[in-house]
Amino acid sequence: MNEPHIIPPRPRDRLLAVLAMVLAVLLLPVAFVHHPGRARELACHWALGIRFPAEDLTGLTDGTRAAFSAARAAALWRHGQLIGLTSGYRDPLVQQRLFDNEVRRAGSPAAARRLVLPPEESRHVKGTALDVRPFEGARWLEEHGARYGLYRIYDNEWWHFEYHPDAGLPPTTQETRNALQAR
Repeated sequence: MNEPHIIPPRPRDRLLAVLAMVLAVLLLPVAFVHHPGRARELACHWALGIRFPAEDLTGLTDGTRAAFSAARAAALWRHGQLIGLTSGYRDPLVQQRLFDNEVRRAGSPAAARRLVLPPEESRHVKGTALDVRPFEGARWLEEHGARYGLYRIYDNEWWHFEYHPDAGLPPTTQETRNALQAR
């Protein structure tokens, strides 16, 4: 996994992770009453909603939301790993503004496309892309995400995952590079 620009976890982050796990355990009986078949996922969602209060799952496709929810519940319950959502669905106007800003910063549309795609090509606009945090959560998702149809697509973005339920296998690094160059 590409590791530049990684902010190491602070003691506060570790404490919040432990508190989120304890909270999920405490919320499990309540979640079981609400939805017995999905109690672990629901308790995880509530606990992580407190740990990552700004995240917003609206606008994601049903499949993307279900896959992400199942993956993060597995990460929490099986491995004690928290996965938060930094960015999911983006309105086309927001994506266009991000692209335009990157064009100004990078100097050309071709250079900008290395980090931001225009709205008509962005999987964020389609509701099937997720930017996750922290780095450890992204590492877990890269290792286990294929079970849920979630794949890290770009070598230069450790945080970016896309939902591809029929992919079977993630694209290789070379296929990713070829796709980026073809844009």
